[in-house]
Amino acid sequence: MSEHDTPNGFAGQSAARADQAGADGGPIRVIVVDDDVASLRSVERILKARGFEVETATNGTDALALLPRVRADVMLLDLVMPGLSGLDVLKRIKTLGGGAEVVIMTAFSDVDAAVTAVKAGAHDFLTKPFQSPDALAHSVAKAGEHGRLVARAQRLEKELEVRERYGDIVGSSPLMREVYRTVESVAHSTSTILLQGESGTGKELVARAIHSRGPRAGKPFVPVNCSAIPETLVEAELFGHVRGAFTGAIETRLGLFEAASGGTILLDEIGDLPLHVQVKLLRTLQEGEIKRVGASESIHVDVRVIAATNLDLQQAMKDKRFREDLYYRLCVITIPLPPLRDRPDDIPLLAYHFLRKYAARAGRRVERISVEAMRALRSHSWPGNVRELENAIERSVVMSRGDVILPGDLPSSVSDTAAPSLSQNLLLDLPFADAKRKAVEQFEASYAFGALKRAGGNVSEAARQAGMDRSNFRRILRKYKGRG
Repeated sequence: MSEHDTPNGFAGQSAARADQAGADGGPIRVIVVDDDVASLRSVERILKARGFEVETATNGTDALALLPRVRADVMLLDLVMPGLSGLDVLKRIKTLGGGAEVVIMTAFSDVDAAVTAVKAGAHDFLTKPFQSPDALAHSVAKAGEHGRLVARAQRLEKELEVRERYGDIVGSSPLMREVYRTVESVAHSTSTILLQGESGTGKELVARAIHSRGPRAGKPFVPVNCSAIPETLVEAELFGHVRGAFTGAIETRLGLFEAASGGTILLDEIGDLPLHVQVKLLRTLQEGEIKRVGASESIHVDVRVIAATNLDLQQAMKDKRFREDLYYRLCVITIPLPPLRDRPDDIPLLAYHFLRKYAARAGRRVERISVEAMRALRSHSWPGNVRELENAIERSVVMSRGDVILPGDLPSSVSDTAAPSLSQNLLLDLPFADAKRKAVEQFEASYAFGALKRAGGNVSEAARQAGMDRSNFRRILRKYKGRG
């Protein structure tokens, strides 16, 4: 069993079918290898009935020949076969990098065989006869899901090795590709742009991307958070003031529009601008001029304006909190930024982007995100969007004790949103005593075989790390043989 996978009992074909789809969405592809033809056909029927794509082979040589053609996610491999044994095939797959996760099956229920298979890289180990058809299907589904997620993580790593064309804007979903296309289209224009999106969706990053791709790239980029400036000072901050314009104005000061001259100014949270400042801003957009507070003459400024907001400005207009003429002046080009919940396929890419960033910053060798942790990340609704995900990964890097981020390293608000496992739901249908016994059995099996794999198949080391007597640890392994 995978280091981070928890065994879940299935009750019924529909339960097994629900878990057969891989992380990439398509049916999991399996090669079943067994020299016992009757057993081979039985396993083939079980898996096909549950939606898996299945190819078969009766010996190891044929199985290895099938692998590059089928591009299997999982090889379900009998341990004892004439010619190439199951372990021989397993070792060749791992040596050659065949890409398939391997689940070993055998009629010989000894722990030594399980340890040998784990040491050689098997994902799971099953004994025949199987506990149930659904237990078989579940093991294969978990192996396939794990393999696809690992492969996806490797692809993401390769993508992140190449400098992103959009700096810290990360995403390859259709929604983000549309954002990229729009950025490229508007970068060389002079039109005012309105960025609309929830807090944390990366509005400033997009504004910087527009600026850096246009003719003003070498000029200043000045971001302004309009909601962070006291209402009484907003006008002076934006347009400047002359000496003596108000109490405390002991000298003439340039405003942010003048500071951005020749470049770009980002007016973030523009919906929070006071109405009297909205009037001044409208004049600036129309005439290309500003007037410092207390001054009698206007000053020409050459500034591209990008506005951003998380408010519904049309509703703000109805509520008389935002000027209609300013709105239509701003929204010449509108770019909607999608919330993270609408682009879940970008979550792994973003997560690994932030993992690499904060691991390097902290000097930590945290290199992977476990299957369960990634499942929790994908299940979370991310009300704080990319900013919340970044904070979650930063925390996880700090909290991790090894080179892998586990669910326990994530903020509780994220890890607690992971969907409960199917086995947990099934336990609720049992009497308390039976449910408790099954839950304990699931935990013992998961913990023991997970510890065994972490220790590289060394029973003594696994027992030591678990704080258990070696004989008691072996007793648990024997008790749950074939369920690790």
